[in-house]
Amino acid sequence: MQLLDIQGYSYEPSEELLRNLNRILMISGGWILERRAISATNYEFTIEVELRSILDLYAGIIAAGIELTRANHLALTDLCTCRLHLLGSSELRQVIGMRLEVAFLTQLTLQNLLATGCTIV
Repeated sequence: MQLLDIQGYSYEPSEELLRNLNRILMISGGWILERRAISATNYEFTIEVELRSILDLYAGIIAAGIELTRANHLALTDLCTCRLHLLGSSELRQVIGMRLEVAFLTQLTLQNLLATGCTIV
């Protein structure tokens, strides 16, 4: 099984987004194999999902507020296209492995700047 590598970022609060992402993964029929914090602002999920559920997972990732790169959008769109052409086929039960890395970006505020000791000109 080939592992699809997806990276994204979000300005959403991390606690809320992680809760929504966990719910979305479960609703779409995905299995969370591993969940870990890479750093204070980056999280990694190792997921498996059947091809027939890839559209639900893709839509859920976007709805949760995760921004993806063009290459990531194209990779997920390709899987959705494969799903469309395999309707009624037993190949829809094929399991897709995915590593989803999410970086949480905070919006720059005056409070953040003052906390770092920067001077405002």
